[in-house]
Amino acid sequence: MVTVIKGTCLMTEDGLKQDWGIRVEGDTIVAVGPNDTIDETGADRIIDAKGKMIAPGFVNGHNHMYGVLSHGITTEALVTEFSSFLDDFWWPYVEDRIDHELVEKTTRWACVEAIESGVTTFVDILEGPNSIPGALQIEKKVLEEAGVRGVLCFEACQRQSEENAQLGLKENYDFCKENNNKGSLVEGIMSIHTLFTGDEEFVMGAKKMADELGTDIHMHMSESVYEPNWCLDKYGKRTVDVYEDFGFLDENVLASQGVQLDKNEIDIIAKRGTRIVHMPLSNCEVGGGFAPIPEYLEAGVPVGIGSDGYVNNFFEVMRGAFLLHKANKQDPQVMPADVVYKMATSMGADVLKREDLGRLAVGKKADIITIMVDSPTPINEHNVYDQLILFRNPNHVSEVMIDGKLVKENGKILTIDVEKAKNEMREAAQRFWTIK
Repeated sequence: MVTVIKGTCLMTEDGLKQDWGIRVEGDTIVAVGPNDTIDETGADRIIDAKGKMIAPGFVNGHNHMYGVLSHGITTEALVTEFSSFLDDFWWPYVEDRIDHELVEKTTRWACVEAIESGVTTFVDILEGPNSIPGALQIEKKVLEEAGVRGVLCFEACQRQSEENAQLGLKENYDFCKENNNKGSLVEGIMSIHTLFTGDEEFVMGAKKMADELGTDIHMHMSESVYEPNWCLDKYGKRTVDVYEDFGFLDENVLASQGVQLDKNEIDIIAKRGTRIVHMPLSNCEVGGGFAPIPEYLEAGVPVGIGSDGYVNNFFEVMRGAFLLHKANKQDPQVMPADVVYKMATSMGADVLKREDLGRLAVGKKADIITIMVDSPTPINEHNVYDQLILFRNPNHVSEVMIDGKLVKENGKILTIDVEKAKNEMREAAQRFWTIK
């Protein structure tokens, strides 16, 4: 399939270009440049993107697809701080009740939210000890039907039992073994939860499996003060220092959150090449604090951005990263819009070690979106990043192409029956909220 898209403008790594277009052959970008230079010969489809910006698809570096079940849920649990959030609410009311049916329906709705927001790739971490084995394969099937690019893992831990912990590791290992290094749309990585839900033998056993597979390993790291304080009580050291003593940290570690790290810990992360994914909005929800993202960036730590399955409007997530740190630092120059945009595109792709994503250039994967630029004030090369992050939303995303295939056209999702998926999700949530 050959597709030509000619837009009002196009986002490159160097900024906005007026009257540029793109040519796609199969799953690969083969030409990017002024519209009058883009060859239409042999094109199966020519998309007139007049009034639209052509841009790379967004990369959501950390998601929990099942998290939609908690959107609006009411319980009698009184959450007072982070450990209470887990012990009294998240684990008993949400995680422990996830089954295969809920995995399928939440995955489908998560794909709707991703496509609507222009997210073409996401990393998903499934937390549901009673949903394995087989849960990752269910997610994969739904993602492939939807045409969404995904990196999947199950968050293994010893919270429930040692047997369940090993089953979680096996879920990841088998999925990676079957799906990785085959050029497929959906791949896997290894994952554990935290140091407070896994001892040294378990944590290092998971790392050994990841190294054997040649894949990344993910964990939540110091999402609040709870984990560093727990580590100080248990090991006499902070979270990163414990991982360093274990010999866990290297360039194949993908850590999410990283909210409560001190300067020494940031220096270790930078030295080891470990990558961080930032969740600005969910950090607020759980009272975790403000992640030191400006300090990470200054230290040279690769940083992506994620929704955490909380607010999945990716424009809102970018707004959070753009605004919250300015308020926290009392400095309007912190976290400029172009940096935040790149965290959601090229930098986010680099965090996943996917340099073929997150940018529009010859030889890169054809993960492309178009965004309407009919704003009440002009969008130009000087203000484009601020305009995108602050004043555009999912309803402005017109086309979404993933791996060279259109999954959204003229604002309509092509691969999912959205109303059916919404109704099934609502019915499943209603039953789920009837706490027994």
